[in-house]
Amino acid sequence: MTGQVTGDALDKLRTRIQGLRAKTIDNGCTEGEALAAAAKVAELLDRYDLSLTDVEIREAPCERLAYETHRKKRIPLDDCIGAIAEFCDCRVWREKNPADEGRYVFFGLRSDVEVAHYLTEVIDTAVRTELGRYKTGSEYQRFRHQERHMANASFALGMVGSIADKLMAMKAARDEVNHSTGRGLVVLKAAVVDAELEKLDLKLRTVRRASRMISPMAYDAGGEAGVSLAINPGLRKN
Repeated sequence: MTGQVTGDALDKLRTRIQGLRAKTIDNGCTEGEALAAAAKVAELLDRYDLSLTDVEIREAPCERLAYETHRKKRIPLDDCIGAIAEFCDCRVWREKNPADEGRYVFFGLRSDVEVAHYLTEVIDTAVRTELGRYKTGSEYQRFRHQERHMANASFALGMVGSIADKLMAMKAARDEVNHSTGRGLVVLKAAVVDAELEKLDLKLRTVRRASRMISPMAYDAGGEAGVSLAINPGLRKN
């Protein structure tokens, strides 16, 4: 009976995520909308986790879920992907698909990797939407034609950096609330995921990023796209 309850709860979580997705991705979304969606989905995910027993978490299978970038080169989203994975209590690595394009592979409990994939898509959409808006402004028009590629990348880097910082702050607030329940869910889930990841015997390595030339003005504009936003995760200690 417990398994049926767990399955129903996961189905409800997926339905709510699909509803959030329709409100954001399908119509394009701003950084504020992306972070508001992250806050809401985090609240839903934490409710789902609290509905599980420790035994159910230990016995839950871990899964992989890939987010395709459709790009052969690295993209600014790289600077945010680690924060997304940590926000969702899962692990992530970058690999090449058969077409030699990059993709991010999330690994963890099914609910966590699905949320991580959803947030990656939302944030990717938000960056494209905000960049499109920035490119219509007077500041962008001051860049010479040959400088605009760097300006685009700089804006996106500044923006994903801002989002990553906010996700980590939201994660810290969630962990504090969850810790107040007296259950060490974060530690338990991490132990389960790391144990399953070790069984895969993957040869993962950390790659040092090459230094990049940026436009400070465009980078700051990207960062400021969300710095002033007050994002409330909507979690209460009750």
